[in-house]
Amino acid sequence: MGWLDAIGWIGSALLVYSVMQARVLRFRVLNLAACVVLTGYNAALEIWPMVAMNIALMAINLWHIRTLLATRHDTDSYVVLEVGRQDTYLQHVLRTHWDDILRFQPDLTLLDGQGDDSHAFIVQRGDETVGVVLIRIDGPQATVLLDYVTPRYRDFSPGQFVWRHSNVLAGRGITSVLTSPTMVGAYYERVGFSSRPDGSYELRLTAPPP
Repeated sequence: MGWLDAIGWIGSALLVYSVMQARVLRFRVLNLAACVVLTGYNAALEIWPMVAMNIALMAINLWHIRTLLATRHDTDSYVVLEVGRQDTYLQHVLRTHWDDILRFQPDLTLLDGQGDDSHAFIVQRGDETVGVVLIRIDGPQATVLLDYVTPRYRDFSPGQFVWRHSNVLAGRGITSVLTSPTMVGAYYERVGFSSRPDGSYELRLTAPPP
């Protein structure tokens, strides 16, 4: 097998691998890389219809990547909705993703909300649910019980819209947010939390002006 054949196989393998991704940003990046490789491969063989197709796919992927990155911190693209802990839709989301939730929040024991004083928030991007946050409020401190991101948006940090951008916590007089020390793959330092010796993270909030 010559080097040109090897490039073709690499591009094809990368293309197949890209469509196996659940994460929307990772899919776009890998698909773009596959299109770049296959564009060069088909150009070397002078298969111009395939070159044109891959160039078009590159442009589409670049547009989606730019949009995703440009709106990842955009409060107009994401909205935080507070719901009751026994809300039917919330319970559906939790049950649907329960096994995946426990991979990242292994100490979570709450599900149906019966007798529970926690507060629940759903993060939406358009009509798609991208995250769920459960907290317990004790005076000026909020303790994070769950901070879950759906697989498609796991390259992002939608929980930040609860912590910093939606005013749902600071507006209640909460001045400190404390996370669980057992959360797997915590992202909190990227959104302004400070690490603590026990493995948890803390965020200090400033009350909004009256």
